[in-house]
Amino acid sequence: MIVQVHTDPNIESSPALTATVEALVASAVGRFGDRVSRVQVHLGDENSSHKGGGNDKRCMMELRMDGRPPIAVVQQAATLDQAMNGAADKLERSIDSMLGRLNDR
Repeated sequence: MIVQVHTDPNIESSPALTATVEALVASAVGRFGDRVSRVQVHLGDENSSHKGGGNDKRCMMELRMDGRPPIAVVQQAATLDQAMNGAADKLERSIDSMLGRLNDR
C-alpha cells in the first residue's frame, strides 16, 4: 500500500507529519491492506495561518482499491490532528460499508 501525503502552502510538510499520516492510515485501513493499492492524503488550512477561525483545517483522503471505484472522504476540524483522525474514521467506515454491501450480494 502506497501512502502519498500532499500539503497546501499553509501546512508545513515534514518527515514527522508524513510518518504520523502513514501510521494513521495504516491503523485505519491496515486490515484491508492486501486490497488497497494507494491512499492519497491532502492536508490544508482553508483560512491560512494568518486568519485563524473555527473548523479551518481540512483533511481529504482518497483510497484506491483493486477493481473498485475510489473512495474519498473529507473532514474539517479546528486542528489538523482532529481533521486527520476524523477522515481516517470516515474512510474506515466507508470501506466497511462498501465491502459489507459486496458480501451481501
